[in-house]
Amino acid sequence: MPNSVMHFEIPADDVARAKAFYEKTFGWTIKLFPMPAGDEYFGITTKKKGAPGINGGLMKRKMPGQPFTNYITVKSIDAMNQMVQANGGIVVLPKQGIGKGMGWISAFKDTENNIIGLHEMPAAPPRKASAKRGPKKAAKKKRK
Repeated sequence: MPNSVMHFEIPADDVARAKAFYEKTFGWTIKLFPMPAGDEYFGITTKKKGAPGINGGLMKRKMPGQPFTNYITVKSIDAMNQMVQANGGIVVLPKQGIGKGMGWISAFKDTENNIIGLHEMPAAPPRKASAKRGPKKAAKKKRK
């Protein structure tokens, strides 16, 4: 199904305290995640590989009142932000790259004042054409 929730982020005033809370309360694994220079970001693993559910992230709160945010994967953030605005929403975080080839994010406030994140994956690199092979040679039968 298109436009599914794919990631969540938990902002925290005290990251170490929040990390301890979620690890002890839910048994989640929370580890430092490599990001471009700047803020620390922690990846949250909530499930075993192949199990249902989504994983997320934990980071220092960047602004007062910053909420827990779910991210929805879309084909085009630019097109979706236009759709959001046409339907009464407000873009609160313009499109920005998230580094390491992970695409872009943006966020909007819906008509009920909820903040929702958008995520756009980068286009997949074109596949290299496999080398064409000639026709298979028939195996020679041994004569007796």
